[in-house]
Amino acid sequence: MKEIISRVWRAIIEFDLIEANDRILIGLSGGKDSLFLTYVLAQIRRHSARPFSLGAFTIDTRFGEIFPRQELQTFCDQLDIPFDSTVVDIPRAISTAKVPDPCATCAFFRRGALNRIAGERGYNKVALAHHHDDAVETFMMGLFYAGRLKTFLPKTPQERSGLTIIRPLVYFREQEIIENANKLGLQPLKNPCPYNGNTKRQEIKEKLSSLEAKDPEYYRRFSAAMRGGETAELWPAEPDRYALKGRYLDFRGYARTNNEN
Repeated sequence: MKEIISRVWRAIIEFDLIEANDRILIGLSGGKDSLFLTYVLAQIRRHSARPFSLGAFTIDTRFGEIFPRQELQTFCDQLDIPFDSTVVDIPRAISTAKVPDPCATCAFFRRGALNRIAGERGYNKVALAHHHDDAVETFMMGLFYAGRLKTFLPKTPQERSGLTIIRPLVYFREQEIIENANKLGLQPLKNPCPYNGNTKRQEIKEKLSSLEAKDPEYYRRFSAAMRGGETAELWPAEPDRYALKGRYLDFRGYARTNNEN
């Protein structure tokens, strides 16, 4: 447990995730990651010199026939964390959405509901259970599918809502969470999502796993690439066609017309 806590402490201190008197709402799905996050933050709260409060909230997505609310309630009661839930009809949202990616639609509505509840109930931070593999996979997805170098941050202030999103598990690999969740006796709920395992993220996960199996250094290199610093040597942003035309005219020695200045 000491090693687990120290890893979370590192993220909290390095990225300044928790401050005195914070009111933090945990996004609790019932999966291994969010159960582990909830348990660990409860332990951090016990030993922190900075007082802060916790709450947990679950979005019933309507994917499963039975929503296991009582199991989540019991888990939170054991940790002395207030718990609540609400319904968001994700299948209906996906069926009417113009966005072709069901995962993007689901994330949009779940995130919106969680942030709305946090704001209405006086929380100033929302804790999500993204881990290090998630960050690297998101980085690779941006590169492969969108042509950009970007991933989520350990701490993300949101101007519109006034909330701050924190991710205390960013220094844990997914396998480490699985192993520690088993040691702690945490029992993840079955993921009811019909798209589970058939997503772009799963494709990237499998590509990364294949590369790492050949050479473990691949993962470390991707991890290093998503951190800022001297490792970033990128081309400048592509200029628009008007700026490029102006440079061309200057290079050729042609005078620009007034319309081109």
